[in-house]
Amino acid sequence: MSFWTALVVIVAIWGFVQIVTARQARRRHRHGEPGTDLAAPQPDPGTQRELEELRERVKVLEQITVDGREAKAIADEIERLRDR
Repeated sequence: MSFWTALVVIVAIWGFVQIVTARQARRRHRHGEPGTDLAAPQPDPGTQRELEELRERVKVLEQITVDGREAKAIADEIERLRDR
């Protein structure tokens, strides 16, 4: 068997394996077997809790920044910080 014949046979086998694997994955997904969900995984509860805490902190920081000040004063301060 020549090198090129062996290469064609190897590629054909690889293609056949890819087709069979894809069909099996599709069949498993269609029947709803566990571990075949194609959707993004849900974050764990610890990560969700930390994300909510960070959102609350941002809200508090926004209130502190804007509380009792006019929008013009805030805009001027932002521009001063940009110019640095």
